[in-house]
Amino acid sequence: MDHTRPVEVSAREGEVLTMLGLRLTNAQIGHRLHVSVRTVEGHVSSLLRKYGVADRKALADLAGTTAGGTPPPVGKTSGLPRTRTSFVGRMAERDQVLTALARDRLVTLLGPGGVGKTRLAVVVAEAAAPSFPFGAVFVDLVPVGPGFVTQAVAAALDVTERPQQPLADAVVERLARGRSLVILDNCEHLLDAVAELAERILTACPGATILATSRERIGLQGEHTISVGPLPLGSQAELLFYDRVRGPLPGALPDRVIVADMCARLDGLPLAIELAAARWASLGDIGLLSALGDYLRLLAGSRGSAVRHRSLRAVIGWSHDLLNEEERTLFRRLAVFAGGFDLRAVEMVTAVGDRAAAADILGRLVDKSLIVHGQAEGGWRLLETIRAVAAEHLDNSGERDQTRRRHLEWSLLTASALEDRLEDEGWSGDFDAVAGDLRAALAAAPPGPGPEPHRLARALARLSYARRFLMESFDRFLEAAERAPTPGQAARDLRDAADCGHTLYYAGQRVFDLLLSSAGQAHTSGDGNARAIALALAVVMTARHPGGFAIEVPHAGLLTMLTEAIKAGDPSDLLVAAHLKAAAAWTASPRKFDPDPALAEAAVAAARRAGDPVLLSAALDAVAIAARAAGRRDTAYRISRERLSLLTAMPRHDPHAAPEILDTHQMACEAALDIGDLRAAGSAARLAAADELVGDSYLSAANLITPLVLAGDFEEALDLAATAWNGWQRAGMPTVGSLSPCLGAIALIHGLRGDDHAARLWRGRAIQVRGPVVLRHATFVTFVDIRLAVHTSRFDDIVPLLELGRADTTYWSSAYIRAAATELAVVAELPDAAERLAAAGISTQGNDWAAACLARARGRLHGDTAALETSAAAWQQLGSRFERACTLLLMPGKSAQGTSELAAMGVKMA
Repeated sequence: MDHTRPVEVSAREGEVLTMLGLRLTNAQIGHRLHVSVRTVEGHVSSLLRKYGVADRKALADLAGTTAGGTPPPVGKTSGLPRTRTSFVGRMAERDQVLTALARDRLVTLLGPGGVGKTRLAVVVAEAAAPSFPFGAVFVDLVPVGPGFVTQAVAAALDVTERPQQPLADAVVERLARGRSLVILDNCEHLLDAVAELAERILTACPGATILATSRERIGLQGEHTISVGPLPLGSQAELLFYDRVRGPLPGALPDRVIVADMCARLDGLPLAIELAAARWASLGDIGLLSALGDYLRLLAGSRGSAVRHRSLRAVIGWSHDLLNEEERTLFRRLAVFAGGFDLRAVEMVTAVGDRAAAADILGRLVDKSLIVHGQAEGGWRLLETIRAVAAEHLDNSGERDQTRRRHLEWSLLTASALEDRLEDEGWSGDFDAVAGDLRAALAAAPPGPGPEPHRLARALARLSYARRFLMESFDRFLEAAERAPTPGQAARDLRDAADCGHTLYYAGQRVFDLLLSSAGQAHTSGDGNARAIALALAVVMTARHPGGFAIEVPHAGLLTMLTEAIKAGDPSDLLVAAHLKAAAAWTASPRKFDPDPALAEAAVAAARRAGDPVLLSAALDAVAIAARAAGRRDTAYRISRERLSLLTAMPRHDPHAAPEILDTHQMACEAALDIGDLRAAGSAARLAAADELVGDSYLSAANLITPLVLAGDFEEALDLAATAWNGWQRAGMPTVGSLSPCLGAIALIHGLRGDDHAARLWRGRAIQVRGPVVLRHATFVTFVDIRLAVHTSRFDDIVPLLELGRADTTYWSSAYIRAAATELAVVAELPDAAERLAAAGISTQGNDWAAACLARARGRLHGDTAALETSAAAWQQLGSRFERACTLLLMPGKSAQGTSELAAMGVKMA
């Protein structure tokens, strides 16, 4: 493979790619280009192969970067460290690595510290970029601690964690789009974590390639290792010395014989050569050779890798010993930094003087090649090999604890400043630059409770949440609770952890337990209001989201908790009063998910007085659910629109708002479906997908699939099916009742197309995701079964379906179930079909889809052409192509048109 040649596509392939970006089906593309569907399929297959992507969705995403039908540009390479010196030699190694990358998907550059692995990887990445249209990303793992490899890669890719989508899945999802290169630099201290993530990427992302640098193998099957040795003596090693030397006079150069001897003594190690070259100006030829000779004499006579490592450390030690005292002090104290540092950080942490003095000493250390300048924006850093030596000197000086304390103080100030900038552009990049140091400072802090570690843990929790590293945020809030100096602070930390956990786990037992723990800590601290709010939140969450519990919490237990909350809280406090009102509304009935209408209205009034948009949205949800149960679908839909309007007032960087943001989007989709407005449901689903918290996750795909299927947009729904199902599996298969309808809808497509095996598979999945707690007897799966029975005219065992179709339910699919069951009774010619038809008109009032379905049922029952025309017009208005085509089949003179339209959708006629 030629790594310098970008992907080439034909003009026609460019046109197909652009139309894929518009989310057109193959049939639609063929119609526009006046070619057959088979020809389009051929072009799509060619594009999949050329861009190394797995599916049409990835091609569509790629096409989003194009304009005018032109092929996508070559991917960018991001994160490469800036270099201020030339690249000397190693062209043969460069070509060897490029060849390996063309053949193997995991290539590891092996060699000791200071041998030049990183620099070679950077040059290779620059040369290989044209062959990776989805880009290359460089990830420096030096400042990364155990457990944070995924965060480092995610930050480099600029991807974030979504609710119920682990961060590693977000990384895999991004890299699965097409051919991309990930450079993992300095892996040796994180081999297990690197191997785990690399294996996931290589397994799930067929177009991804990994280039790693390490002192040891990663250890995965198929790994291609390339040893990076010292520079050849007699040529490249000497060239590097001359390139890096800083002469006292223009044109002055060291003696060639001495340089050759020096490079031989230094084993051709690039870093050692650079350190020696930096001293030539002050020592001269003879001085340099004699001064360094004492450090290398004991190593003479052997040239193994261990000796090379010792020789490099000897050169670093020699260079250190030539420093004056203030240079040595600064040098060793810089060892506490895990990553890069700026002048302000150096001034605070090293305490070597004011900023001007620190800048002067830094400059001298840069001149001596002990510090690298420009690796980060406006900053400096120690190479890892040099930092290890500096750390030893820090340990021997007795200054480590004091320097660590200053590093902790700097980390607190830095984290606090970042918290103040959460609304500013660019804060996340600044956080990524210092995250390794903030985490290291907390890890190095004394164990147990303490004001400074607690503050830093909370700050890291908030920052990682805002950065959408949700699992890290959850863990940091828990760590903050453990480090809290007082029970009151621990109560706040645990409540924040519960909010973050709600986002991660969609409520459930773990979140419930955290809220109870928060209430317990609040009780210990004597904060009755905090205890009341935590208990009320636990009560509301349990009744409002019961699907997240493997074992149902008894109603009596909730009443006891509410009683305790009422006793603990001050009713004159507006927030407390609002929370208690909400808990009362949700516990008035012994049934879960069944709020009392009057009490829900009272909760809304209390929330408005409290002025909390999050609390108000939750109270409005109770009113909407009660209205839906009473058949007032239009009221529930109106409230869902009001809840959407509250989103702009909710804080995006506070986990307290996250569960409500997610629920608002979910219920907006369901409320639109409840009134039968398929277009509004689709718009609500796309709005949710555009929300940076929800994002393009499996939940947003699930929200969109159901209205797509009901509208007859089968191909787009099928494209999203794998996203929904695989995403749920990657999330750990949580109990998510809202996911069930979309999987049932996919089963409906396969059933309509005559693929009974696939229909049974997806129907089983729809039941599986609901979990052991069943809220209602009739679900969307019931609708699917009924709708397929109508389409196929299979009337065996329809009695149970018809009985479920009569069951009362507050779920949004109830109108669809009742209307479809009524039509089934008509098609099956049951004697009570007319009675059922009359009753269904009342129970489905307010749902346009149900109205259109019942109009068709009347046309079937009475042979009423006008009713069929009304039904067809209603389907047209709703945008339901499939149901309209089914109606045309029944109309004189239009059955051929209906047959043709259904055939275009792949529907198999009974």
